[in-house]
Parts: sequence; C-alpha cells; structure tokens
Amino acid sequence: MSSTHPNYHLSDDLLSPVLAILDTFQDSYLNKSLLSAGMVTKLAIEGKRLQLGLCYSYPCQTQYRDIVMAVTKELAVLDAIDEVECEIDFQPDTVSAISAVEPLPNIKQVIAVASGKGGVGKSTTAVNLALALAAEGASVGILDADIYGPSIPMMLGVEDFKPVSPDGKIMTFAPAHGIAAQSIGFMLDGDQAAVWRGPMAAGALVQLLTETEWPELDYLVIDMPPGTGDIQLTLSQKVPVSGAVIVTTPQDIALADAKKGVNMFQKVNIPVLGIVENMSFHLCPECGHKDHPFGAEGGQKMATRYNVPLLGQLPLQLNIREDVDKGVPTVVADEASQVAGIYREIARKVGAQLALCQAQPKVSISMSDDE
Repeated sequence: MSSTHPNYHLSDDLLSPVLAILDTFQDSYLNKSLLSAGMVTKLAIEGKRLQLGLCYSYPCQTQYRDIVMAVTKELAVLDAIDEVECEIDFQPDTVSAISAVEPLPNIKQVIAVASGKGGVGKSTTAVNLALALAAEGASVGILDADIYGPSIPMMLGVEDFKPVSPDGKIMTFAPAHGIAAQSIGFMLDGDQAAVWRGPMAAGALVQLLTETEWPELDYLVIDMPPGTGDIQLTLSQKVPVSGAVIVTTPQDIALADAKKGVNMFQKVNIPVLGIVENMSFHLCPECGHKDHPFGAEGGQKMATRYNVPLLGQLPLQLNIREDVDKGVPTVVADEASQVAGIYREIARKVGAQLALCQAQPKVSISMSDDE
C-alpha cells in the first residue's frame, strides 16, 4: 500500500484512477473538484468496497444522498470497485474578515444580513437563512441587531422569552426552531421603544453579542438595521464578521440604497457574499403566469456590476409574510415548498462563498454611488 495522504490506504494501481475520477468530479458551489477543494479525507479498500470520506466546508446535508449516488456512479466504472461506502462530514473553518478583532468564543463564522433601506424583507431573509443553514446541517444562532425595531422575537415565535443571567454577567439565549436567538426585543416590555443615540445602540449590539451564552455555533447570522450608520460601523470595527449578504427588491430606489450597502462593506474589507432579491416576481396561482410588478433583473444587474453572486430570487408570495407573522418561518412551516428550497439553496451558496473567501486574497474594492 502506498499514499502521500495519511488517510489514503490504496495500492498505487488503484489510488491513481480513483484520484483521477475524484479530481474530475466538480462541486457546483465551489466550482472545484472534490480533490482540489481538499474534501477527500479518507480512501480505503475492503474487498471490492471502497471506503470514501468527504468533508465539506459548507453545509449541504440535504444534498448528501445525491452526492453519494453521483460519486458512486463515477467510481463504479473501475473493475476493482463494486461498492462505495461514503461518509460525509461538515467542518467549517473559523473565518473573520477583520484581522484586528479576535474570533468570538464558540462561533466560527459571522454573517451580516443588511439592506440599504427598510421594507425589503431583510429580517425575513435573515431568519429563513438562519433556519436554512440549520436545515443543511449547521449549528446556527441569530442576533437581532435592529436595535430600534427588533422583529426577530415575533418572527421566531418567542416574544415571551426573557433572558436570565445565572452569574450576573452572561445571558441565556432563546431556543427557537433548532437555532439560538438573541434580541434587544427580549429586554423590552410590550410596545416599549428603544430610544437611544447611535453610540448607545452600537454599544448594546456589542453587549448582546459578547454577553450571550452562545452554544457552539458554525454560523451566527446578524440581522442588521437598515442603512449605513453607527451600528454598521461598529460591526466593521469590533465584530469578527466573516461576510455580508445584501437584501434588496427590484425597484430602482431599493437598488440604489442597496448599492450603498455593498460599497460600505467593501470599503471596510468585509466580503459581500452575494445579493438576495425579494419580491422578484409573482406567479399567478390560476395560470402560472410570471409577472414582475417591481421590475425585472435589477438584482442580477447589481450582482454583475459588483462582481458578486446573485444568491437567489424570492417570489412575491403571501405565505412568506404570513409564516413569519405566525412565528413559524417558511423554511420550517413548509419545508417541502419551492420557497423553502430557494432559501436552502441560498444557504448553501452563502456557506460556499465563505469557504471560498478563505482561499482568496482579501481585496478592498470601492465604488462611488454614481459610478
């Protein structure tokens, strides 16, 4: 037996063709082969059964069955292999775009979900993204950083939760649909408003982040307030953000504000992982005709201009709003639906973009709003 990898235990005459096949098997999210992406962690043979270990750097649990079937089909052409026993694991790296800030204990990656303006479905996207990452096999938390208008408690159906602090220093989080949630809304009574100046609000964000007893998390999704003010600046200076997702709608006014969000993150060297376009189209329930009441292709044009992915386009659909109003977002309310599938696809793309950020030099690109 011979191998340059400590966990490759195949004879040379079998190792070479197996590696050649794995090197041609492309991962569609990373645009790399399983071999070049470093996913192949184990190769061994028992009789004519190949034991294959794969470790993904992004969550894709719902795809495991299809992956195993496709890999098995490719490897089964070799006479020495009759069966493939494939084990798949998921292990994200600890990623921070801000080298001056230490990673957070228990949290590997931090994803900021932002928009240039309100009313574009940013919070709905944040909660469904968090739940979709969890559905794909990740351990996930969500932080409601919209200090002035916290909506995550209602959207997750945990409005009545009140954090406690057993040691007087660290607060508990709210468990909700399999993820961990924290929000300033848990500390406010009823319709009480948080009337704070910018620096106070930014300080509250840092306090919520660092004084919550988070479990071991692969991802912490931060639902940002709209705009590009104090809280966003604090985030870029004091929080080890891994990347940002920009939410918009197709209208010109929403796109104009979303561009400011892209520029802000690029100027502070936080990678923009991509764009989510809400209210992208409406499907007639009677005939299936697709209309674009707010315009078409705005998100795609913006993604092309800034050289970032268009992560997904969500339909203008009543139940998306109704589900979060009921505290059971669509990803868990109707996991077999087209919309839940779109959110899971977005989650896989976000995870893959974060994995790719580790392999690329960090470049700051800034554009003026009138370019």
